[in-house]
Parts: sequence; C-alpha cells; structure tokens
Amino acid sequence: MRVAIIHYWLVGMRGGEKVLEALCDMFPNADIYTHVVVPSAISDRLKAHSIKTSFIARLPRAAKMYKSYLPLMPLALEHLDLRGYDLVISSESGPAKGIIPPPSSVHVCYCHSPMRYIWNMYHDYREGAGPVARLAMPLLSHYLRSWDESSASRVDHFVANSHTVANRVRKYYRRQARVIHPPVAVDDFSPVPDSEIGDYHLMVGELVSYKRPDLAVEAFNRSGRKLVVIGGGEMLKQISRMAGPTVQVLGPQPFDVLRHHYAHCRALVFPGEEDFGIIPVEAMASGRPVVAFGRGGATETVLDGTTGLLFEEQTVDSLMEAVERLDTMPLDRTAILRHAQRFNPARFRREMEILINQALAENAAPVPAAAGEIGLVPAPARVGGLHG
Repeated sequence: MRVAIIHYWLVGMRGGEKVLEALCDMFPNADIYTHVVVPSAISDRLKAHSIKTSFIARLPRAAKMYKSYLPLMPLALEHLDLRGYDLVISSESGPAKGIIPPPSSVHVCYCHSPMRYIWNMYHDYREGAGPVARLAMPLLSHYLRSWDESSASRVDHFVANSHTVANRVRKYYRRQARVIHPPVAVDDFSPVPDSEIGDYHLMVGELVSYKRPDLAVEAFNRSGRKLVVIGGGEMLKQISRMAGPTVQVLGPQPFDVLRHHYAHCRALVFPGEEDFGIIPVEAMASGRPVVAFGRGGATETVLDGTTGLLFEEQTVDSLMEAVERLDTMPLDRTAILRHAQRFNPARFRREMEILINQALAENAAPVPAAAGEIGLVPAPARVGGLHG
C-alpha cells in the first residue's frame, strides 16, 4: 500500500509536526508532501522520509515568507500528482486537505483546525494586520473560504484533534469528524519531589496574540508573583518589553530546559484558547497542575478541580483569582500523572489504526451496481500490528 501524507509546511517542530511524526511512525514508507520545508528546523524522523514540495517552495524567500503565498496554495495543492497512492492523509491547519486524491484512494484528513485566519479568528487576524493586508484580506479570505469549503468534499473521513475542532468542522464544512486526541510523549517527562518545586509559575508556547501571553505577563506584573515565559514568536520582543521585575522571558529553549521548568514550576499558566493544547498535557505529565482559560481544548485536557483550574474570563482578575485559589487546593499528583497518560502515543496509534482500517474496508466494499452491472473494488491491506 502506497501512502502519501500532506502537511501544510515544515518550518519547525510544534504540535502539528508531532502528529506528523506519529503518522510517519505508523507508515515508515510514506511520502510527505508540503508547501515548504526547512530541513534544519525539523526532526530526523521526518527527514528520514521522502519529502516533496509544491511550487510554493520555488518562489522567492518562500522558507520565511510562505504565509504571504497563502492565496496560491490552493492551486499548488491541486498541482500535486498523487496518482498511484492508495491512502492519502492530510494534516490540516494551513491548507493541506485540498489535494486531488486518486479516485480509488482513501483520503483521511486529520484536522488540527480549519484555517483560523479565514474562519473562527478571521476578525482577530484582520484587526492585527498591517494596513495593506487589512485592505486585501476581505477579498482573499472570501475566495479562500469558498475553496476551503468546496475542497472538504474531497475528504472521505475527517478526524478532529478535539471536540472543539470537531464542532468547527461541522459548522464550516457541514461534515462529521471522529475525535482522536493527538499523541503526547508523556513518558519524556517526569515529576520531582515536592521539596524541589520552585516559587514560580510557567507559561510555555509560541508568543502570538491568540495565545494571550500579554495577559499572563500583565497579571504577574500586577500581582508581583514570579513567572517564567518560554517560547519564541512574533510577540517575543513585545513580551520582553512588558515583563516586570518578577517576570523572566527566556525565549526559545532546548528540550532539557523546558522539561526542567515543567517539573519545577508551581503550575503552568495557559491563558489562550487552543484547539487542543499539548502543552498542558506535558505539564501534567511532569506532575504539575494547570491554570487554563476555560474554553477550547483545555476543557478536554484539564480536569477542573482535579488536575488544575479553569478560569472563565480572559482578564487579569479572573486569571489571578484562579492562581491564588489553586494555592489553597490539595491536588493529588498521582491523579494528575494518571490523567496525562490518557494521551500517550500508543492510544493515538491504536485509534488511528482502527479508523483507517474501517475506511479502507469501506472503500473495498461492493459498489452499488447500475442495472445489469456489478462492481467490486479490490480489498486493500490492513494497517497496524500483524496486518501492517
């Protein structure tokens, strides 16, 4: 069975790329298709696969300016030649699912989210854009929405990384999606004794507006509590300027530093609304509780009152009230660790294998015949275990 995996772009190793790694582990001979790739920014596990790019990669400064070529990406995806593949898996967050699948293939889309900048967060992105982009966005976004909605019909089965995203798939594409939470490498993290817990809280993630790092910094500036911020992104300089004497902005850090801070912080602060949010699970796998905004994926990963607390409003007062309330709560670290294990990679692989095998079996079922005709599609190979 020939397998193609379509991923929007490969310019770093974030949550979407971790899912891609898990898919590549399931299909070690799969080919990867993407718009642009920066080899130095991705893992050896991904580089072990054949990686093919769309014509976007050949445009000027595409490795850094790839988002500027968003209007051309639908054409680039449809230009990819996927003849001969039996299974196509698209990893969707930027444009990826809009390929033209071979007629006899099965197309499974793992949706991290429908494109935020043209759907649920369109007005936020437009509000924060420069004057030229703000002027161009209405027309371009209208075109992209029409294409994005129509290309959803090219997908045989949608998988969403959370119920939050499944709701968006239903709202914008009018399609049902099976929810399979992404894999989290929970065994890469471990707790430390209570005597080694520090006196600071932690925020981790890309510093972009919708993740609300500004809210966390403002809250800890005002309260005088200690906060450590780890992550890069377009708001790094702004957040560094905002930081008061009790807030330490470390920028991007290697994994060992991140793992250390996860294990030694008092709690993780997660102020944005995420599609799923791998970071809270990593913190819980380190035995630490999470204070998260009670919307989006955090409501599916953080058990309010058991593995942390959810706050209701994206305000300084609401966040700090939750932080202070958490200090008074007796939390069971064993329960936190046990909950984090629910998101382990083996569970992701098992659930994806079941779904893909069902999709392949449906594709091999007899085709309803026209008058006097009988059609049957040849049975495909199974995925996983002894059937791989």
